[in-house]
Parts: sequence; structure tokens; C-alpha cells
Amino acid sequence: TGKIMPIYPSTYKLSQTAIRQAVENSLKMVESKLEDTLPEYLLSEYNLQGLEESLQKIHFPTSEGERLQARKRLVFEELLSLQLALLELKGQAETQDGICYAKDVKMSDVINNLPFKLTKAQLRVLEEIDKDMESPKVMNRLLQGDVGSGKTVVAMIATYKAVKSGYQVAVMAPTAILATQHLEEFQKILEPMGIRCALLLGATKKKEREQILEQLANGTIQVLIGTHALITDKVIFHKLGLVVTDEQHRFGVRQRVAISDKGINPDVLVMTATPIPRTLALILYGDLDISIIDELPPNRKKIETFAVTKRMEERVNNFICKNIDEGRQVYVVCPLVEEKEEVDIDEQKADLKAVKEWTQKYQEEIFTKYKVDCVYGKMKPKEKDEVMEKFKNGEIDILVSTTVIEVGVNVPNASVMVVENSERFGLAQLHQLRGRVGRGAYQSYCILKYDSHCSQVGRERMKTMQETNDGFVIAEKDLELRGTGEFFGTKQHGLPEFKIANLFVDMPMLKSVQSVALKIEAEDKGLKEEKNKKLRKLVDDRFNQSVAL
Repeated sequence: TGKIMPIYPSTYKLSQTAIRQAVENSLKMVESKLEDTLPEYLLSEYNLQGLEESLQKIHFPTSEGERLQARKRLVFEELLSLQLALLELKGQAETQDGICYAKDVKMSDVINNLPFKLTKAQLRVLEEIDKDMESPKVMNRLLQGDVGSGKTVVAMIATYKAVKSGYQVAVMAPTAILATQHLEEFQKILEPMGIRCALLLGATKKKEREQILEQLANGTIQVLIGTHALITDKVIFHKLGLVVTDEQHRFGVRQRVAISDKGINPDVLVMTATPIPRTLALILYGDLDISIIDELPPNRKKIETFAVTKRMEERVNNFICKNIDEGRQVYVVCPLVEEKEEVDIDEQKADLKAVKEWTQKYQEEIFTKYKVDCVYGKMKPKEKDEVMEKFKNGEIDILVSTTVIEVGVNVPNASVMVVENSERFGLAQLHQLRGRVGRGAYQSYCILKYDSHCSQVGRERMKTMQETNDGFVIAEKDLELRGTGEFFGTKQHGLPEFKIANLFVDMPMLKSVQSVALKIEAEDKGLKEEKNKKLRKLVDDRFNQSVAL
């Protein structure tokens, strides 16, 4: 065409020409009518273009240099508004008076009673939490730790301190299975110390629910563990002091706030096994302090990982049989569930099988002498829980599943994880799935089956999975391969989606914007001065939902 042409994400039968025409018309309609969203002093100090010019040139640049200048300006604005909003959230939290927990309630009372030794990383994190709990400000802490690094026991010890200081604790997990598992673990450690724990799920029977709610309101139940059911209006605590949410990426800011509102400024501990590179965590969770458990317990064996093509099918099947005959159990994860799910053209080569088909094939053709069952997202929660319970009790040899088993299920006897069409999964997801095995005393294996025609990115993922078991290394690589849109669903987070910024590519810009935001915040808290009027409006417009929450 002799000039640079924009190419837009399109949909069925919508041509590039039509989109370009629409964009061009829109830009003409607002010509010289757009008010800039950034104050003049920032534009000149950081050498940024005006809004109108940058919008014109991001769509229709005459040179690559023009496009980059326009992009710089728009990315700066997007990242700055995010940082200012998070600083505001953090500022609000810091001005609230929190609970000062009793200094004479010692975490060491539980630590010395545990049947195992804590790692140095766990002890360091507990020290940070202890300090937070004894200080008068509200604790807002993100606890990151790889699959199996022992986050739950850290939460239990914090729970002990809260209860023995006279408060109640709420523990919220994303699934009924995970909540039930937490209950068992909490009871094992805390009930001998005189702490009463209970479980509340959506499926809890009416009579039992009423009893739990009554005992919660009068303070007899000190620790309530459950799913979203904890957020409902009828759940009233006698004296809520600590809120623990597990697998934070499954809950939005909204749920975190809703449960906290059941107490008067309770401390909040948010746990996640989705490793987020530290720099990114500081930005996405700007309203939280961060603790990282960066070592695994000494008895954890490294999970052997193999990436294989379809040609190895028979060897893999023999390997599965060998493990089951030795008394172990196996997970098989497939990416799609319904027979007719749309697939991108370039992925149609991938030989996709639905979970139901796989299960049938395994039962009737390949593993006829073993017990095979399946779970998938669209099952009723009750059915799903029943199947998982059977698998946990060893009544199922092979569990075929979609990624519903990605989070938190603990079956120490399962030692093999097979992922079909593994090129279709992101790295972080593969790492989470791999973490479902290796939880017992047996050597565990993860077998990634991939299509030999898969893309370069797919091959890179396989290579990374075979080379490292470190969740943080994997997270960095995932971010590099996928960009941030998919890497971390900001939707659940309550933050607006990025329209142009890419946190991996724009990391240097992000760091400089962070210091700009801190400087503005220090000079004009709450953006009240005349010169920051535009910034105030920008933050409110982009974040009215999140900040209001």
C-alpha cells in the first residue's frame, strides 16, 4: 500500500477496510474536540504527545517512530492511572485502625507441636505475619508459594494467634473439595488445642446450616471454612478478626471486600499458588504487602516431566498400567469437553478429544481392567464432589478430567499426571496441573502429550516444563510467551483490562511510572490540587467500579 496500515482483531465477515473506515470517521468527528486526560506538566516533563495526536498516530502512523511515540504516551497514561488507583486503595487500608493481637499468644506454641519441621521460608513468612498482626494497622498480605510449599499450615498458625486473642477466623476456598480438605487439615492441628472449626458450603443441609449460623453468631464456632457461601447475608460472625482467602485468582476484589465487611477492619491474608513474578505482583496487588514461600519441604521429590508426541502413545499407556499395578493412581487431563467446541483454524490439526470420548475409549479399549471415571466443569457440584471423593479414597484408578482439578485437590496416592494436547495449555496452568501429583512418598511423573505440528510457542512451553519445576521461573516465561492479557485474568481482579500496555514488554516503563505515581501521591494525597484535576478524573473514570468497591 506504500504506507503503514493498521490491522485490527476482527470477527466473522467484518473486513479490515470497514473497521479502518469506522476508526477514521470517529477520529474525524472528535478532531480538535478532545480534552487531554493528562496534566500539562506531565506531558512536558516526560516528553509525551497530546491525547488527540497520539490517538491519530497509533491508528494511522506515517512511520514506525511515530507509532512508538504514540504508543509510549498511551501506555504511560494506562499504567499511571492503575498505579495511582492502587496507591489510593493501599492508602485507604493504611489509615484504618486494625486489630492489635495479643503479644503473649505465641505462634511457636503451634510450631513446636507440629508433626513436621517448617522450612526457613515458612518461618520467615510467619515472622512477617506475626509483626502485622501485632501492629495497629490492618494486615493486607498476599502469600505466594508454589504448589506444595506449605501455605495452608502458615494460615493455620495465623488462625491460632487470632482465635487465642479472642477473635474468629473465616477461611474462603474456591471449591467445595478444597474447603473440605482445609477443614480436615485445620481440625487435625487446631482442635487438639481447643479451637472449634466448622464447614459451610452451598450444599450444606438447611438444619445443619441453621445450627452453624447460630453457633457462629454466639462465638462457639471460632473458625468457619467454606466457599462463596460465606459471603451470604445470613452469615454473621460474633467477632471476626482474620479473613483468609485461598487461590485468590479465583475470587475478585469484590468477594475479598464482601467477606471483610463481616468484621470491623479484620486482617486479611490472601493465598495463591499461581506464582506471579514479584515485579508484576507488586503492581497488580499494589494494595497488598507480599510474602513469598520460596522453598519446598525437604521430603518433596522432584516430579519427573516428559514431553512426548503421539508416537509414544503405547509406551505411555504401558507406563500407566505399571504404576496402577504398583498401587498408584493416575490423572488424565484433556482440554475440551463438548464434541463441538470451536477451535482456532491453526489448532484444528490438534487431535482434540472430548473428556466423555476419552473416558469411554479408556474404559472400553485401553484400560479395560481398571476403574476409569471422569469429572468436568459442567457437572453438578455434588456429582463432581462424589467422583473426587471416590478418587481420593482409591476407588478410581484413572481420573479423566478437564482443568477443574487444577486447584488444590490433595491425593497423595496419585503419582502420574498425563496432559493430552498439552500445547493448548498455558505454562502456569501446566505447572498447576503438575502440582496435583508428587504429594505422597512416591516418585511422581508428569507426561505432556503434544501434537508434533504444534507452534514454536508450544514447543517452548514443553521445553520449559521439562527444564524447571520452579513456579517463578515458569511464571516469567509464561508472561514472556503470552503477554499479560491472558497470563493473569485482570477481570476477576476487579482491575480494568489493559487496552494497550503489555506488562512484559513495558516492564521498564512500568517501573518508571511507579516512581512517578509515588511522587505525585507524596506531594498531593488524594489528587486534590488544581494541577492534578485531570488525573483525579482519569482515575475515577477508569476505576470508578473498583475503587468504589
